[in-house]
Amino acid sequence: MRWAAFSCVLVPVVLLWYGTSLAGTAGTALGLAAVTAVCRVLLRRSERYAARLLAEDHAPQAHHRGRRQRTGSGSHRGGRHSGGNSPVG
Repeated sequence: MRWAAFSCVLVPVVLLWYGTSLAGTAGTALGLAAVTAVCRVLLRRSERYAARLLAEDHAPQAHHRGRRQRTGSGSHRGGRHSGGNSPVG
């Protein structure tokens, strides 16, 4: 984020140096500041979401959400069976 703040200052200075109007430079500076602020908010939200997912991943299995899958021959219930798994009867 330091580079973003640096560019928010550097770009308007360069624009003024090359003769852009003060109003145009101010508009560019405000636009860059707005984009930087939005990116910062989105980055913070993303970091919080990732931390929450990581915390849920390390939580005990009793609190795990979603369907648990079983392993072994009985894991696929219902549907068609191939010849070797057909019921006797």
